Amino acid sequence: MTGFLLRRLALLVLTAFCLTMVVFYLTNLPPQLEKIAKFEAGARISDDEVTSWLNNHGYGRPFLARYGEWLGVVPGWTGTDTQGGAMGYCITKGVDPAAAPHYCGVLQGDWGYSSVFKQPVSSILSTRLGLTGILMFWVMVVMVPTSLLMGVLAGMREGSRLDRTLSTVAITTTSTPEYVSGVVLIVLFASSTVGLSPHLFDWGWISDRTLFKGSASSAMDGITFQNFTLPVITIALYGIGYIARMTRASMAEVMTAQYIRTARLKGLSFREVVMRHALRNALIAPFTVIMLQFPWLLNGVVITETLFNYKGFGWTLVQAAGNNDVPLLLGCSVVAVFVVLVTQLLSDVGYAFLNPRIRIG
Repeated sequence: MTGFLLRRLALLVLTAFCLTMVVFYLTNLPPQLEKIAKFEAGARISDDEVTSWLNNHGYGRPFLARYGEWLGVVPGWTGTDTQGGAMGYCITKGVDPAAAPHYCGVLQGDWGYSSVFKQPVSSILSTRLGLTGILMFWVMVVMVPTSLLMGVLAGMREGSRLDRTLSTVAITTTSTPEYVSGVVLIVLFASSTVGLSPHLFDWGWISDRTLFKGSASSAMDGITFQNFTLPVITIALYGIGYIARMTRASMAEVMTAQYIRTARLKGLSFREVVMRHALRNALIAPFTVIMLQFPWLLNGVVITETLFNYKGFGWTLVQAAGNNDVPLLLGCSVVAVFVVLVTQLLSDVGYAFLNPRIRIG
């Protein structure tokens, strides 16, 4: 197991290095750099002025040098401004240039400064990731038990009416994207003029005009059942169908295995066969799928957070991309890469524990 972990960790580091290099290259293409120059120096500057600004601010150096500088393994560039003052990658306003560090990249904890939010990228990401982490937690609380229960019940009785009903529900939820289900849920439960809320209010079942809130912006200050239910359900619905279908297929395959027939012939009840013999083996494949939901949730919340105005990681990613905020966009990309690789590592390790044949191999 130790060698397995070491190989996986080495592959994780190598993959992270390659992916961050690709992301850094794509966000530093010449058209992108030209946008940065015009955003900082003025939209009407000439092409020669753009080139001069980029050279004076360190963007004219080779790609690998700038990537190493951003990563924190190459010393930051230094120069002088129009007034003869010191400027550079690691020099900040109000700080003595002589006291500035030589290395100030991601490895040193310096993720840059957001040009849109006017804050350090690290502080922005920590706040937004915390909000998204809360959303992801409640989504997993709703999604995982529901999908596993649906998949196990459907797979236990393959071909039955219950199986066909649950499979239809799973396919419907999986084929409905978040921007459709979110709008439908808002119309049904968060509108004061249409849907169920006006009728529930007239009947005296609810005291507010709407059963749920159509915006989750107030959830950033305090989570309530009203302001957090719809975004959680919107994200969970899509994942429930996918995990349920995978669990159903795995459970149906296990129920036809030879050792299950042997257990039934020994006189064990159907409940004992399912709980003691079938369930653990049936959950091996869904476990991998569940672990892979974390990177999907981190990047898939973009639509939901934008729709419900919940300013988490997905909303921040949209703002960074739409406003050409390269430092923040790079920070979001690094976080997404890290989450994908770590969850993949945990998935491999968990699969090795659940499946003894992996350990023997």
